[in-house]
Order: sequence, then C-alpha cells, then structure tokens
Amino acid sequence: MRRELSTWLEGVLRWMPGAVGARSRRLYYSRRLEACGGLLGVPTGVWRGTANISLGDAVSLGIGTQLYAGLAERDARLHIGDRTALNTNVMINADLGGDISVGTDVLIGPNVVIRATNHRFDRGDIPINQQGHSGGMIVVGDDVWIGANCVILTNVRIGNGAVIAAGAVVTKDVPSDAIAGGVPAKVIGHRPGAATNTPGPR
Repeated sequence: MRRELSTWLEGVLRWMPGAVGARSRRLYYSRRLEACGGLLGVPTGVWRGTANISLGDAVSLGIGTQLYAGLAERDARLHIGDRTALNTNVMINADLGGDISVGTDVLIGPNVVIRATNHRFDRGDIPINQQGHSGGMIVVGDDVWIGANCVILTNVRIGNGAVIAAGAVVTKDVPSDAIAGGVPAKVIGHRPGAATNTPGPR
C-alpha cells in the first residue's frame, strides 16, 4: 500500500505545473534521492530509481529531462556533479545494472542520450527482447561540453575538458581536452592551449 501511495504521489508531482509544482518536487525529491545538493530545479516528468541517483549542488535539469537508475535499490547508479547543466530532452539511463558518473561543470546539450547498458543479442534462437541486458559504466569528466544530439554508449570515459561535437556517437574513450566528432566519434582536434596527451579520468 505504501508503494502504491508513493507511485500516485510521484505521478501527481511529475506533472504538477507552475512554481508550486517546482517547489513541491524539489522538497519531495531532495528527500528521496540518494544524495542531493542545494539549488535543485526539477521540471515536469524526470525520474526513475531515485534511491540510486545522487546530484551535486546547483544541478540544472531542462524540460523533458529523464534520469533513470533502476526500479530497485542498488540496481544501478547515477551520479551528477556540481553545477552540471542538462538541456531539454536529455536522457541519462543507467537502468539494469549500469553505472554513470557525470563530473562537475559539465554542459549537456539538447536531445543527448547517455546509456550504460545494452540489449544482449548473442543468441539467434530467441528474440532479442528476451535475452536480457549487459550493464556497463560511463564516466564523464569535469568541464566537458557534450553538444546537441550526441549518443554516449556504454564502457567509455570522456576526459576532463573534452568537447563532443553535435551529433557524435561516442563508442570509445575520449582523452582530456580533446575535441571529438563524427559517427563513430574520433578525435578531430584539441582545445587551444591544452596538452594533447593528458589521459582521461580514471
């Protein structure tokens, strides 16, 4: 019964409009999240798996943001650092055994997808939707800019200060201070004045 009441309350809060809705969501989710810094702004329709999500101070979530970290406690992990800003329609999804860490002072453009698990498809005798998932990890360092419409796939690390060009699909590690673009993403330059051989976060 308690779970049913919580589901109803979260459903109402998710779509409650106006300043009252924003204040109510901030109050409710600051107590439900694993950890939550100050100055949290929560637009309509955001969460799944709040017990596995931790947010730093002054995190900014755009309209249509979706943060997913499993339906059961400890099923997944999602951490977002201080002063990180997500634009509209960003999905960060650690469901089903994923682990995602986003650093501090990160900018994530509109329509970005960051997904830490994949459907398994190694068997040909049963449909893919019956084969389960394989979980992985994604690490985004500090001071990273991820441009609009990017896709970040599982088991990659994006180094501190990197820039991911709009529309890129990141399938491999990106070094610190690198500029990466394309499908699949490759290093196409480095930020001015940055060292070209600085390793990514470890």
